[in-house]
Amino acid sequence: MKMIVEPSCKNFSYLSYCDGVILPLEGYAVESVCYYTIEEIEAICLEKNCQVFVKVNRNFFPEEMDSLRVVLKRLDSCGVHGVFFYDLAVLQIKREEHLSLSLVWNQTHMVNNYRTCDYYFDKGVSYALLGKEITLEEIIEIIQKSKICCMVEVVSLPSVAYSKRKLVTHYYQDLGESGSHELKVKEKITGDFYDVVEDDFGTCFYFDKITNGTTVLKDLMDAGCEYIVLREYGVPSFWELVMDTKKYLDGGCVSKEYIKKYQKLGDSTNFFFKKTIYKVK
Repeated sequence: MKMIVEPSCKNFSYLSYCDGVILPLEGYAVESVCYYTIEEIEAICLEKNCQVFVKVNRNFFPEEMDSLRVVLKRLDSCGVHGVFFYDLAVLQIKREEHLSLSLVWNQTHMVNNYRTCDYYFDKGVSYALLGKEITLEEIIEIIQKSKICCMVEVVSLPSVAYSKRKLVTHYYQDLGESGSHELKVKEKITGDFYDVVEDDFGTCFYFDKITNGTTVLKDLMDAGCEYIVLREYGVPSFWELVMDTKKYLDGGCVSKEYIKKYQKLGDSTNFFFKKTIYKVK
């Protein structure tokens, strides 16, 4: 099982500690806090110390298709290992231009069953980042039954929603006040807190509890999961976690010691052991 990480800073020393890295492309990605220019990504690809995945995961408008096409061709030329995509225009351009790019299906809440994963696999998609709202049991079923290569986000401050609207700006405008591009809000029914972060393309909501999936790594390994994802934003001592996780995956430490050490990340396992049930009123 390989580990890929999404860092929150441009400290390239991390490349030697992980199997792969996720680099959000500036102007073409959302739900991230650190973005890279196409030139920076091309330079990192030249080093080739690990697998380089690029996030191109926002919605695109018709007038942006030409620039998107150019960017995808450049990524294809520099040999990135894969491209995370949301908008199906990315898949369409790959097919039209006969690009060799490997794509990662990254449509958040929709990546939740093995039949749809197989549909995209048959259309030329190599990977799927599984939804964060499904259980460990459902994740294992997809891993074992789908032809696609599965990725599971195991440690992160999870993003739960994204809007193209400038919600933080509008909030302060309604109050007649000036403020930053970040807010912390409390959901009335559950009492849970969310971090709300606005950027040039919209507003992202992060659940204010770290998803601590260190306890499920063995289950994922036993199921044959090929990739796990760790995201740095909001996670303390992140690079210590990366190094310990790499050691654990390589058999350098026992599960009990590893799990005990990372109890400090909290006891939130998100939806790994909690089913989402929809009720009709």
